Amino acid sequence: MSSGIRGYWTLTWLGLISNTLAIPFIAYVVGSGPPLQTANITLAISLAWPAAITGIVASAGLFAQRGWGVILTIVALSMTLSGTLPYGIIRLIKVNDLIGISGLTLLIALLNLLALLYWCKRGHRRIRL
Repeated sequence: MSSGIRGYWTLTWLGLISNTLAIPFIAYVVGSGPPLQTANITLAISLAWPAAITGIVASAGLFAQRGWGVILTIVALSMTLSGTLPYGIIRLIKVNDLIGISGLTLLIALLNLLALLYWCKRGHRRIRL
């Protein structure tokens, strides 16, 4: 299937590791305190943790070389991107910490966008005749 495409296994491992590490990082941001505390809790429970868990399941599908693994990866990356980009921009405006969590969140959004472009490549889809 898609295992012959360059970068498949590297990004699969990177996705599994980063989604596993994201769960405690999200808990750290939620417990970080007053600036945007309500937004932190709301985004963590409604979007960030579900996106990380979806990413872990998607990595399992990619390791098994299943077609649904690529689709679930696209879903997980889209969920993450839809949360990190607006959150990073708003946090940068409100808290003004480009070197802190705001900058890290915007970097994560950029990396997720690049990964989303990779997984949307035509070579990852099976063509059935």
